[in-house]
Amino acid sequence: MTPIIDSRKLLAFTTLARVGSFTLAARELYITQSAVSHAIKSLEQELDCRLFDRLGRSVKLTRAGQQLHERAQKILTEMKIARADLAELPR
Repeated sequence: MTPIIDSRKLLAFTTLARVGSFTLAARELYITQSAVSHAIKSLEQELDCRLFDRLGRSVKLTRAGQQLHERAQKILTEMKIARADLAELPR
């Protein structure tokens, strides 16, 4: 069975894709730069493809990264909606 992608890794991935820097992504997520780097490295290993081209201190999505980014944004949006919907239910 193929493992499911961890939502924390998807969040690190989409944040890095948006801000273009490991340092800025770490700052926004309130985690270390090393944690962001580890999440991306682990995600790339799990998916067996490179998601970013590293350009000095910045990054750019590869073609595979662009494809995953579109889906990851939808997944994370659906997760937020699910949480909001559940929060509205009577307790």
